This record gives sequence, structure tokens and C-alpha cells, in this order.
Amino acid sequence: MNWSYSNPRDYPKVTALNTPQTILSKVLVLENDPDCLDRLKRFCDAEGLIGVRVTPGHLLKVLNSTLDLGAILLAEPYAGSTLETLVLARYIRQSRPELPIFLRQEESGGTDAVDGLTALASACYTRTDMTPLRQGLNRYLFSLLYPDSLVNGIMELSLNALAHPFPGLTVACNAPRLVRDRIIFGEVFTLIPLESSWFKGYMLLQTEETGLLQLVETHTDFRRVNNLLSEITNLIWGAFKNRYIPADDPGTRSPVQVPIVINHAHHYVSFGSDHPHLCFEYTLANPTGEVILNFQQWFVFNLNWSPERFHEVADCMADLVESGELELF
Repeated sequence: MNWSYSNPRDYPKVTALNTPQTILSKVLVLENDPDCLDRLKRFCDAEGLIGVRVTPGHLLKVLNSTLDLGAILLAEPYAGSTLETLVLARYIRQSRPELPIFLRQEESGGTDAVDGLTALASACYTRTDMTPLRQGLNRYLFSLLYPDSLVNGIMELSLNALAHPFPGLTVACNAPRLVRDRIIFGEVFTLIPLESSWFKGYMLLQTEETGLLQLVETHTDFRRVNNLLSEITNLIWGAFKNRYIPADDPGTRSPVQVPIVINHAHHYVSFGSDHPHLCFEYTLANPTGEVILNFQQWFVFNLNWSPERFHEVADCMADLVESGELELF
């Protein structure tokens, strides 16, 4: 397993949409012990995690960047001493409060610094017992079930929508992942509400303005970028609605709403929910294979999510045909 992916194009690519897609998540691994690193590599392989390591000298830069993560795995002696690691953990909690910290404890007894660390941790584990780490990941990261056919369908209809305005480019999708961060990617995004009887939330589509400007006709401005992104969003939304929301679907019939908070200075957006969001990343490449633009797509089901009631509209039609209520000609 590779520990880090320096560029989005290096993530595992989706090559077949008719097979189940493993939903991954990036975790920042703050660990120096070689034995523990080996154990964590095997653990990450088994649990669908992309482990990202960083040298201590660049850690603060990474924490202040827009790198989206699902969690942080922190070793008690990582910063040199337990007290120094406690200072680091406090900084992580302040700068990236959405991220759960999973702490690897040493075998030695507790101290004031150790107690302070455990108070900041979402779960604690040891090199010989990673069960609490697995349980913590299931609680804080892999907490929602996403049906395979829904994940595949989202990728399929989104790839088609992105290919429509860029016929000369190749569109690919990286492996879907779960993200707990609330960090906005790029400078421009669209947001559209999603609602049916079994879900209620939002889809967010975001990209970098400069790259998109280079793909549209010359002598244009940001308004053309806005219109193009809106067009793509409408294409995805229309296909999503036709595929997953029957015409007679009553919706949630719930008036409940939560405020969406956007802080442009910190590239931050919050949907008022503690759940991680489902993230897809699409790349557009020119005929030589060079990736020239990235899109990030979030699905945030913050008010209702009942995947046990999921079905595709096409399946519903097939049932009507089989029963004789509909006839194809």
C-alpha cells in the first residue's frame, strides 16, 4: 500500500461502474514507530483507509491546508514527548475540530499529559489491540450505509453530465471516499437541495475557477463559469431525480431545516450535521492524458437518511411490467 497520494490523479481510478465500489477515507498518520507503521499499513489495507504521512516539519502547513481528511491517527510519543504531543493534539483540535483523533497509547501508565491526551481523543488503542480503533472508525467515519448501486449510479450519471460540455476531454472518477472535514475545494461551487421520502440533504459541486475558465471560449468572465457549473449541476440533478425519486414520491413532509454556514476566509462550509459526507472527485484530462481540471462532489444527507428504503425508479418500472400493470411496445 502506498502511504500517500501527492496528486488527486494518483488516487485509485474507477474503471468499472457495474461492480461495487469500496468507499475509502484519507487519514493522517502521525506515527514514527516502524513496527506500528507496519501494523497500521495492514490495518488500513483491510479497513479501506488511505494513509497519508507527513514529515513533522510540514505538519502545520498540512493542517492549515485544504487537504480533506476523515480522521487523524496520532501516536502518544509522536512529537518527541507526551507533553509535546499533547500540545500538538490541542492545536489539531483547535484547527481541525471536525476530525476525530485516534490515539495510540504506549504500554506505560498514565500521567497528567497522558490524561490530557486521552481527553482529546475520540478513541484510544495500542499496538497489540486495534479493536478500539476499528470501533471508533465505525462510529465516527463509517457511520452511514451507502448502497453500492447508489454509489455506482451517482458516478455514472455524474460522469455523463461532466462529459457533455467537454466532448474533447476524458472524464474519470477517483474512488469515492468519506470526508469529515468541512473544507471547500476551489473558488466556485454550486449547492442544490436533495429530498425524497428516504433522504434529505444537499449536493455540492465545486471546482477551481482558473481551470474552468481555460476550458470555455475566449473573451469570457466568471459569469460564464457560473452558468457552466449550474448547467452541469442541473444535468446531474435531473438524472439523479429521474433515477432515484419516483414521480409520486411524497418527500419527507418535514419542515425542518438547518442553517448552512459558509466562511470564505477559511474555505469552510457546515451543513449542521456531524456525519461525514460522501465525496466523489472527477478529473478531466486532455488527449495526451494530462489532467487539467478537477471537480469535487459532496453528498450531505444531514436531515434524513434511510438507505433501507432505497430503490431505483427503473426497478420499480420493471416490477410494474412484470405484474402486467405496464406494457412495453
